[in-house]
Amino acid sequence: MRRGRLRGWHLVVLIVVLAVLVEIPLVAYILTRGDDASVAIETNGNASETATSTLPLHPTAVKFEPDDTTLAECTEQTCYEQAYGNIAYREGPEAAFAVVERQYPGGADPDCHRIVHMIGAAALTRNDGNVAKTFAEGSSTCWSGYYHGVLVRAFQDVHSFDADALGAKSRSLCSDQQVRESPWLSYQCLHGLGHGLMITTGYELPLSLDVCRGLETDWDQTSCKGGVFMENFVTSFGSQSPWVRNDDPLYPCNWVDEGDKYTCYQQATTRIIRVVGLDWEKIAQACAGAEPRWIDTCFGSFGQNASVQGSREPERIVATCAIARPHGGEQECIRYAAMDVAGTYSGGKEAAVLCDRSAAELRGVCYEAIGRMLRYLRSTTAERRAECRALTSDERLVARCIAGTTKTAAIPGQPRASGDSAT
Repeated sequence: MRRGRLRGWHLVVLIVVLAVLVEIPLVAYILTRGDDASVAIETNGNASETATSTLPLHPTAVKFEPDDTTLAECTEQTCYEQAYGNIAYREGPEAAFAVVERQYPGGADPDCHRIVHMIGAAALTRNDGNVAKTFAEGSSTCWSGYYHGVLVRAFQDVHSFDADALGAKSRSLCSDQQVRESPWLSYQCLHGLGHGLMITTGYELPLSLDVCRGLETDWDQTSCKGGVFMENFVTSFGSQSPWVRNDDPLYPCNWVDEGDKYTCYQQATTRIIRVVGLDWEKIAQACAGAEPRWIDTCFGSFGQNASVQGSREPERIVATCAIARPHGGEQECIRYAAMDVAGTYSGGKEAAVLCDRSAAELRGVCYEAIGRMLRYLRSTTAERRAECRALTSDERLVARCIAGTTKTAAIPGQPRASGDSAT
């Protein structure tokens, strides 16, 4: 049986370590359901050569307007979005989420992501544009779409889409004490800000990243850039960003500034899968062709996706990671898959099964990865060490697990999050 899922700062720290755990299941669904990836969004920037057609942008920067639409009359997506928005506007987001939970139990159906986008937009209008108050009323169900919906509409009073104007607005949006006092809300705000910048600017990647770089702290900047790249690789509304290339699945990671590369490569296989499908050999070949300093990061992304696509089943993950072996990526695949499994189950038991079924020479790295997660999953040194000892009778592996609990993420561009201590 699964243990309870993470809450509060624990999940925030896991997001720092793994970058995209919160939304990978949504991304995985989109990547495997056969959506047409050839439709591109027209922008004023340097669009990709693969842009073949244009779609009108979703009316995201426009204030939500209530009407008399009700759920009873709806049979298609945009009608449902408006109807749920009407509930949130008139009765508050809590009432709308109660209905969402009945229609989409557990928030597991990806179709509800856009619906909660609209709930966020409507709640923002109900609260006269008060982002902090609207965030405090929110929910992370349906892959945190509520927070994205709020942040996209929060730019509706910005009339000049340049870095200075967007930057000034961005720095104010997530700075309210009501947001900052909760690391979870702070992350959601900053990550959602990245999504919102991309959508609001018509998918201007360089401009969006420039605005993220102008935020106050490394944590703010990294969280924001994570949202930018996620929106770039899998857009919220089904179209294709111009800042991807079907003839170069590593673009724009191999093009962006050095300080932006980690956040991009950590999501690289999400884009590669979009191009080549679930052909793991081709995915591994693409990662092997990354810039030398970032090959390991790409294979870390490979491991995360191997875990998600393999439903966190050890045998499937091990088989997929083995495909990366000839390319030198098996170790990072196992390492990041183990962290994904430990984070998903809020503990090391299930991840230890993965480690034990991995190649003997990889088990130490795998158990150390579990230890790194236990650093954030367990509050004290004693608890972390006790769990490491409970996972295996092999003293060598126990030692690697315990060693992992003393290590922090030494990743380029990745700051240490609040609460990261080895007490």
